[in-house]
Amino acid sequence: MSCDVVLIRHAESVPPSPGKPDDPERPLTAAGVAAAELLAHELAAMNPTAVVSSPYRRAVATVEPAARKAGLEVMTRWELREWDSGLEPTPDYAGHYERSWADPDFARPGAESLRQLTARAMAAVDRLAAEHDGGVVLVGSHGTFVSRLLAGVRPGIGWPFSRDMPMPAVHRLRWPHENYPAPKAARSDRS
Repeated sequence: MSCDVVLIRHAESVPPSPGKPDDPERPLTAAGVAAAELLAHELAAMNPTAVVSSPYRRAVATVEPAARKAGLEVMTRWELREWDSGLEPTPDYAGHYERSWADPDFARPGAESLRQLTARAMAAVDRLAAEHDGGVVLVGSHGTFVSRLLAGVRPGIGWPFSRDMPMPAVHRLRWPHENYPAPKAARSDRS
């Protein structure tokens, strides 16, 4: 089982409103729409065999132009969603995120820890690689999701990397990654 996984952090979106939960329906800004259109040429040139996205509007809107160019539809998967940090939008989010990166097991009540997000991200990509063996899968998602997946396979990925990731951002991996080998197949003793 081997697959090229192209992780795409969504383009610039309308900021969340303080005092309200993060809205899965937040759209891209005009600049974000333009960036997604420009990125579509690069992504379609990778000859994707599938385009899969977080169901959040901003993630779908970022990969939809590439899917259209490649003649594919965007499939959505709940497990590719943004991190459930348990925080409402706040101007001082960076301090909260930095604390979570320093202690990946920390979780606010009813929320997901960053370690849990990493496990969710790795399992999601494992499933995609198994379903699209030999293919190239474009995966539209979010900055924290992409960062935590990369942290699971690359040493040195931390809060500064996540904080400074541009919108959009593209990271291509061969899956399974050399630092995260595929599970060994069960051995059969039948002759």
